Amino acid sequence: MARQLPSGMMSGMGKTPCWMFIRIFTASAQNQTVSGTSLQRGSAMVFGAQSITNGNNPTEFRTRGDRSYDKLLGGLLADGFDERSCHSRYQSAMYRRRPGRQPSAYLVSKLRQQEALQRRCGPGTVAYSNALEQLRSGCRSGGDIIASPECKYLVSISCRGLGNRILDAASAFPYALLTERVLLVDPSNEMGELFCEPFPGTTWLLPSSGFPLASYTKFSISTAESYGNMLRNKVLRTDDVAGTPPVFSYVHLDHDATEQDRFFFCDDDQRVLRNIPWLVMRTDCYIVRGLFLVTGFQEELGSLFPEPDTVFHHVGRYLFHPNNHVWGLVTRYYDAYLATAQQRVGIQVRVFGTQPNSPELLEQITKCTQKERLLPELLTAAEAEPLSWYYEKLKGMYWEHAAATGDGEAVSVHQPSHEEFQRFGAKSHDAKAWATIYLLSLTDALVTTAWSTFGYVAQWLGGLRPRVMYRPDNDTHVPDPPCGRDVSMDPCFHAPALYECRLKRGADTGKIVPQVQHCIDMTWGLKIVHRS
Repeated sequence: MARQLPSGMMSGMGKTPCWMFIRIFTASAQNQTVSGTSLQRGSAMVFGAQSITNGNNPTEFRTRGDRSYDKLLGGLLADGFDERSCHSRYQSAMYRRRPGRQPSAYLVSKLRQQEALQRRCGPGTVAYSNALEQLRSGCRSGGDIIASPECKYLVSISCRGLGNRILDAASAFPYALLTERVLLVDPSNEMGELFCEPFPGTTWLLPSSGFPLASYTKFSISTAESYGNMLRNKVLRTDDVAGTPPVFSYVHLDHDATEQDRFFFCDDDQRVLRNIPWLVMRTDCYIVRGLFLVTGFQEELGSLFPEPDTVFHHVGRYLFHPNNHVWGLVTRYYDAYLATAQQRVGIQVRVFGTQPNSPELLEQITKCTQKERLLPELLTAAEAEPLSWYYEKLKGMYWEHAAATGDGEAVSVHQPSHEEFQRFGAKSHDAKAWATIYLLSLTDALVTTAWSTFGYVAQWLGGLRPRVMYRPDNDTHVPDPPCGRDVSMDPCFHAPALYECRLKRGADTGKIVPQVQHCIDMTWGLKIVHRS
């Protein structure tokens, strides 16, 4: 049976209007002094802001200060983009102290093949026009409409908050790689405004004009063309793969997906789906660990990602580049507050309960960061005031009380965005949220809130194994321990299938393959781990 998420929670996104996003950056350095009304950071590691370029064509390796950076991320990124159209693509490596994991040579080769496929079959090509006409006519494969057999498509629906929209596309892309489909992303909800184009010479955005499935953004669990409903109504059968497939099917993998919808992760069902020219997918979860359960994908996944917990890390760094406006927000804040810090600690707080300012949550934050030695303990206790903002309270703690280390260590606390509530579809809010997520990913250590998609995105972008603050049993309880080190940088899949495809019965899918195990922040969730 499918596991339903708790009431009021949708893939880590609370419905209560009382939650906030507060990201607190702490910068600690030795031998700092207090000047005026703010703590000044030390200059133990000061980086210059210059880069080496060759005219308009950036070189493969750049320098910032006395360090060099691989702008192509080990071949993950293709060279040849106009850098002026997307500054972040080739500059992002200069802002990371950790270079990130290296992609496999096979993944690099596969990405170049995918880019070529996107150019051959994407919007503006004859092949795409023919595929649209086939979809418009509703003609099944083998009819009178001539469509290129190599051009099959996966449309990713963008929905809900920014974290979920990123997870949508990040889930769809590995599946497109595995099944050799062109990825097209629904352009609504600012997907075309917050991110640069990832594929050279073409677009990943689905052109809104002329697309025959006019109501595709409203597809849901009740859509007749969903794969689960087509199975249930015997429009599709796994024992009749040779039959003529429909021209499209809707793949519903939201948190409320039925057991039939989740048969998507079974080999027999993938043999049916691979013959359907158009797939439209909706998911509010990161579903890639479910792909590791498909035996037909396991060898290819092993070649693409020898370190299986790096799937999201590589996919995210390949696909998601802040546009120039957002990148300006990131770099200006970084250079002003974070560049010279000896250590940068990111704290991402999400409030799911009814109290936006919780002294218990503040206590959990301080206990976690001090227990994990991310922040120094204080010589005297600091009182937690119920109505204090987390940022202001932490800032006040380290301003008013000396650190117990006794070696002159000083802590400076910064909060890039002061927007307290998530605002769906608000452009300025989403731009600030994306900038803040990216800044969190540039830290040396990260503390996140359990179940939060914002934290998930920051950790895989930065290649970080965060300390995860556990969800309390109630609003007045501080968990003990307050947090734990995550087993991998991979996000948690909140709504996995509890079904063993080969045995055709319910099963704990966290115990089927060694690369997939249960999450520390959600006991029924799944995540990918790397076992040597």
